[in-house]
Amino acid sequence: MASSETFTFLPLGAIIQEFNINGRNIVQGFTTAEQYKQHNAPFFGETIGRIANRVSNAKINDLNGKSYQLAINNGPNSLHGGDLGWGKREWEGPEAVARNGKEATLFKYTSKHGEEGYPGTVKVKVWYAQEKEQDAGVEKEVLHIEFEAELVGDEVEETAINVTNHSYFILGDNNSISGTEVTLITNKYQVVDDGGIPTGPIEEYSGVTANKTFTLGEKEPDIDDCFVVNTNPSTVPVDTRKEPLQKVASFYHPDTKLHLEISTTEPAFQFYTGKYIDVPAVDGLPARGARSGFCVEPSRYVNAINIPEYRDMMVLKKGEVYGCKIVYRGWEA
Repeated sequence: MASSETFTFLPLGAIIQEFNINGRNIVQGFTTAEQYKQHNAPFFGETIGRIANRVSNAKINDLNGKSYQLAINNGPNSLHGGDLGWGKREWEGPEAVARNGKEATLFKYTSKHGEEGYPGTVKVKVWYAQEKEQDAGVEKEVLHIEFEAELVGDEVEETAINVTNHSYFILGDNNSISGTEVTLITNKYQVVDDGGIPTGPIEEYSGVTANKTFTLGEKEPDIDDCFVVNTNPSTVPVDTRKEPLQKVASFYHPDTKLHLEISTTEPAFQFYTGKYIDVPAVDGLPARGARSGFCVEPSRYVNAINIPEYRDMMVLKKGEVYGCKIVYRGWEA
């Protein structure tokens, strides 16, 4: 475990366990690694890979001139890297390092060729760099997340990758996201079928206007969709870290005065209002049910690996580097 008074991380899944603002933890989680192993069906705080989100029919159709069968764990599809994706694995670390002039916590993991059906051995790193910002007299807690991955070994010439963090945030009281005010940078999204697989078009999401605030209620809006920031897939590099950081989502709860901003270099993000959270009360922790947290998962387009005009953003070849950045910024005011 690596901890400060603000952030706590676990080697299991390189999980973000705590994000404290004035003593209040704004992420959902558990108190021990064993509890995560037993009860973390929602993926609280996990580093998700090898492919975040869904892969249609649990199959990579064309990579290295062949197809690859993945774990079927979400209807007919594969979700979040399979039955034991990266968020369920033990990572090396924490290691205290310097990164981009900041003190950081480093976790590393080697994903073997064939793990969960994925081709090629991949070495992945995640850096968590913490800082405090002063803005007009308000102290903001900032977490910089950086992912990097390389295809090592000689099994294959290319693999597929899409990494994100899967923290669930809760800014209000009463263990509900109800009353949270939301502003998204875009209302463009990938239209999907009943299983969450894109059907082709990118359209405007009904009821959401870009940069216009809306409020989450007890049951509505019920959102679990991939919003697209960069609608030109041909311009998305495998390593987005040199792309500009964009603030893609902002949140505020008037009861607690808590703010959260999420920025990323990624071209898209899944926004999920937690409809399927179902965690029992365990060891003194309360039960967590529907809408007890919301997710913002910056990433590549959903199922890009199986869509010819999108696939290049998710293909990692020998000699290349995959990378992306996410920044969480939280404060009370």
